Amino acid sequence: MREVRWERMFPDQLERAFAECPVVYFPYGLCEPHGPHNTLGLDALKAHGIACAAARAHGGIVAPPDYWHIHELSGYAAWSHRAVGQVERTWLTAMPPWQHFRNVCYHVRTADAHQFEAAIFLTGHYGPNWEDLNTLLALLQPHVGTRLYGLPDFEANQPGFDGDGHSGGDHAGKVETSLLMALAPECVDLSRLPAPGTPGEHFAMGPNAYQSDRRVGERMVADEVRWLGAKARELRAEYARLKPAHTFRTFADVERVWEHVVRPALKEFRTMQLRWSDGPEAEVPADSCWYANWAVPDLEA
Repeated sequence: MREVRWERMFPDQLERAFAECPVVYFPYGLCEPHGPHNTLGLDALKAHGIACAAARAHGGIVAPPDYWHIHELSGYAAWSHRAVGQVERTWLTAMPPWQHFRNVCYHVRTADAHQFEAAIFLTGHYGPNWEDLNTLLALLQPHVGTRLYGLPDFEANQPGFDGDGHSGGDHAGKVETSLLMALAPECVDLSRLPAPGTPGEHFAMGPNAYQSDRRVGERMVADEVRWLGAKARELRAEYARLKPAHTFRTFADVERVWEHVVRPALKEFRTMQLRWSDGPEAEVPADSCWYANWAVPDLEA
């Protein structure tokens, strides 16, 4: 099997892969509760596995996966209070939006400094972080020659689990579990599922996890690989048409754009809003283990 993982490639392999297809994939996720039947790294394992399959099929290089992502604040805390409940240890690898997106700026800089024609930022972690990722990339694109595209993996999961075009994503349910069964079967153990109807949150398990199917997971991976290959070709065509200069090259470039372009817009990012809805499900009580980081600080204070 052809190696496409940046961290496992020799310099000559990287140069050859770049010459054949100057596209780079950046996979994102984190360790978070995904039911008793999935390992906690599902989000990043999924994104990385899909990216590697796409690069092997269509060309490109896959950057090391980033297992640190947005959680524990705002709607993420409220969701965790409902779906995970009181736990002694969350086993999360979480960070706040302002740190995650600053890191992404440096990932963009790496793509541009290496003169990639296209960079695809694929997140396996859901919630509004992927909308903010798209906002960030739109802010950065005028300063970057590399053509940028961000998406949650379910955007590429067409026609979805049931072929209806609407079931492309879930949380630790039939879709995510089926995908992980196809990509990393050693990371799924359906024998750990509780008996149907057993009360409890079950570490944020999706209620339809019992319907998981490796064969359908393999089909969904193939659908996503096909979609990503088409997107990479589209971005490369745009690059060829524009012939942009690669100017986002230094740490100073990143810090300047962060301070003058991104940071002023950060307060409007969806992940920076305390409540994602007006209902009682948006509240986190003070006695919850998820309360401590629920509030979003005023970064201007």
